[in-house]
Amino acid sequence: MTSDRAATRAPGGKRSTAGLTFRRPEAHTLELVLSGDWTLDNELPFAEGVQTQVESNPGVRRLIFDPEALQAWDSGLLLFVIRVVDLCSSRGVDVVKDGLPIGARRLLSLAAAVPERKGARKDEKRPGFLAEVGDAALDLWRSMLEMLAFLGECVAALARLCRGKARFRASDLYTTMQTTGAQALPIVSLIALLVGVILAFVGAVQLKVFGAQIYVANLVGIAMVRVMGAVMTGVIMAGRTGAAFAAQLGTMQVSEEIDALQTLGLEPIDFLVLPRMLALFLMMPLLCLYADLMGVLGGFLVGVGLLDLGVVEYFNQTRASVKLNDLWIGLFHGAVFGVLIAVAGCLRGMQSGRSASAVGDATTSAVVTSIVSIVAATAIITVACNVLGI
Repeated sequence: MTSDRAATRAPGGKRSTAGLTFRRPEAHTLELVLSGDWTLDNELPFAEGVQTQVESNPGVRRLIFDPEALQAWDSGLLLFVIRVVDLCSSRGVDVVKDGLPIGARRLLSLAAAVPERKGARKDEKRPGFLAEVGDAALDLWRSMLEMLAFLGECVAALARLCRGKARFRASDLYTTMQTTGAQALPIVSLIALLVGVILAFVGAVQLKVFGAQIYVANLVGIAMVRVMGAVMTGVIMAGRTGAAFAAQLGTMQVSEEIDALQTLGLEPIDFLVLPRMLALFLMMPLLCLYADLMGVLGGFLVGVGLLDLGVVEYFNQTRASVKLNDLWIGLFHGAVFGVLIAVAGCLRGMQSGRSASAVGDATTSAVVTSIVSIVAATAIITVACNVLGI
């Protein structure tokens, strides 16, 4: 918006600087003389300058405008006037807008005609410490209830599967088994081999003091077969497969594919969650067995290559130390981790919102939930095995 004074601009359309000067026509009156172009693309004077003039002249009770030298204006002028009104109202100074251009007075009247609705502006108040703790506790409680409800739906889906009433495509199960099994072998091989090497090095540092380097085979064999192989595989699959499950189901939420399945009369738990959970439950023990082998191989490379242990000697020591119970416990770890990772990934995916950022949050939450569940389950199984003496 511009006033009809824009026509008086200098030839060639050259922009003139916005000017502001002050006059005292009367003892109680301060006059603001506006000149030049008062537009947003020009550098405008600050309204605080008017406040300074009012404070330095305590006798001023009225403020008027003289726009005779004003050439062009837009909303920049209106913002200046509104700011001046706000500053002068706190000092008890009356602002007279009669000297402003007609268009500016109409727009200011229109802006003042609709008062701000009470409560429209949110006051940001930080809650207290106890309130934050309470909110966190309630969120945790709701999350636990949602997880228990989801677990109940998964158990019901398994019951339907046992009765032959679960409806899902066998091709989905086979594809997921391939994705979570064979395609995960490279990363599992690398991580398990390095973990075996690390365990061998850490053990060798201490055992070498007593001349007992041969017991590196015991350390690596028992640690990998009983716990570490399953734990490292679980962490890898949580970041690889659990995140993928959450992203897939979250994207389906965004595209409303899950709603479409319900409209067609298909149970999303049976059609989407059950094949993923079965695939990971079946593949995780096999991946753990493979990780155990690679971890023992890593310890073997360190023992034979750096500690000058014999090949047959290392093999016999490992075979004598690792019991069948250790293997079964490791495989049990893997099966439990597979279920936990699948449930966490699918749960966060089903809970995802319908936006790209919500899918990202669901993926992150799935990984965190999976890893925390793996650590908690490891602690519980370890204590249980210790109590049972196995």
